[in-house]
Amino acid sequence: MKRALFHLLCAGLLLTGSGISAVVHGHALQPGYLEMRQIDETLFAVTWKKPAVEGVPMAIAVTLPQQCDPREEGPLVWDGSAYYARWTTTCTGGLPGGTLTINGLEHTSTDVLVRIGFADGATGTHRLTPTDPSFILPSQPDRLEVVRTYSSFGVEHILLGIDHLLFIFALLLLVKGARRIVATVTAFTVAHSITLAGVTLGWVQMPGPPVEATIALSIAFVAAEILHSRQARPGMTERYPWVVAFTFGLLHGFGFAGALAEVGLPVGEIPLALLFFNLGVEIGQLLFIAGVYAGFFLLRHVARLAGASAITWGTGAAAYTIGCLAMFWVVQRTLLFFT
Repeated sequence: MKRALFHLLCAGLLLTGSGISAVVHGHALQPGYLEMRQIDETLFAVTWKKPAVEGVPMAIAVTLPQQCDPREEGPLVWDGSAYYARWTTTCTGGLPGGTLTINGLEHTSTDVLVRIGFADGATGTHRLTPTDPSFILPSQPDRLEVVRTYSSFGVEHILLGIDHLLFIFALLLLVKGARRIVATVTAFTVAHSITLAGVTLGWVQMPGPPVEATIALSIAFVAAEILHSRQARPGMTERYPWVVAFTFGLLHGFGFAGALAEVGLPVGEIPLALLFFNLGVEIGQLLFIAGVYAGFFLLRHVARLAGASAITWGTGAAAYTIGCLAMFWVVQRTLLFFT
């Protein structure tokens, strides 16, 4: 029966893989990125990254402030992950007071990070969203905007990063006891914070595809540990959950660093942006854990009506589903090594 369920779940995932592309990739759609770097009093170098949707540029376009010429994006070039346009523009009187707009952003589910680098080394950062696709450029960079932008980006990344959430969910299914859960989550947090800082500051580097494949493998490992536990064969994760959480947390930190690298960090505010991105990740993680335990509370009440075996069966089904999806990612991401 268990093997039949396993094969059924895996087959379902494989057959419907093309219809759940957002899920099988494990990450949300990449954000857009716009950088304006001041060269002299009126001249700015513009870099515009536009996400790809099914092999074509997303239907969004940047419009620079009225005093800039040219205001529209230049020719787009594909770099293997997104479309880039680079050009220079002359902004009479500078940028302060001008309105920058991302046209079409309101019809998407992504966001755009805008970074302005001034000649004196100051940097301003702003995050544009579908509900707020334009803003008026300030005269001076606002550190509070860096805090708001990078903390919200951290929350969004963890809550839309399905692979990271599945790893945490699998740990919560396996680890019992409040103290052990706190120790496990803390170990995961400390580990990915170390890696995130190390990669961002240039101390360590690792290619993206192997990291993503190993992250998927870590999820499959914990899913297998859940099944071993149900067979009265506790594995390392159940006996030493903080050790496993710390070890795999180092790998997941590379994934967080990859997301941060896609939008970049403001020059002069790297420690501040890094700190609040990490805090945003932790806030999102805690929100997810709170939601999971709220769901567990409701299931316990339902189980009283359906019988205690409903929870046991549900845990097993969840483990098989998580394991199948994780192995799908392992294969999918391993194939990227050869592309």
